Amino acid sequence: MASPYIVRKTAYFSMKTPNRPGQGARILSGLAAHGVNLVAFTGFPNAGRAQVDFMPYNPGKFVEAARKLGYKVSAKKTVFLATGKDRTGAIASICSKLAAAGINMVAMDAVASGAGRFGAIFWVKPGDVAKASRVLNAN
Repeated sequence: MASPYIVRKTAYFSMKTPNRPGQGARILSGLAAHGVNLVAFTGFPNAGRAQVDFMPYNPGKFVEAARKLGYKVSAKKTVFLATGKDRTGAIASICSKLAAAGINMVAMDAVASGAGRFGAIFWVKPGDVAKASRVLNAN
């Protein structure tokens, strides 16, 4: 039986920014003006500031736009993106496979995206990326 979800690796970049109203809108509008399309985006408070993580469809285009906009983004890192049929326990099976392999998930954001589908982004420690890729058949 085919898996009810697909997991793939994708690039992400982090950036710290002031935690003030409008910062996210400014950043995202600037990227959009440079034609950057994002697979996913997340942001959260971090040590009195905000951390924003970008998962662009085209990492090269993102890096070029960030440079032109004067954004100080991290080096490229790896995040996992899962998509599939929404059902009870949809992400539990992903978490269980990683746990059984001794891999700690650092963080996860997941959402039912409508039309019976779900999506999730999740992180593991850099040293566990290759093992998690094998465990989840991520490409």
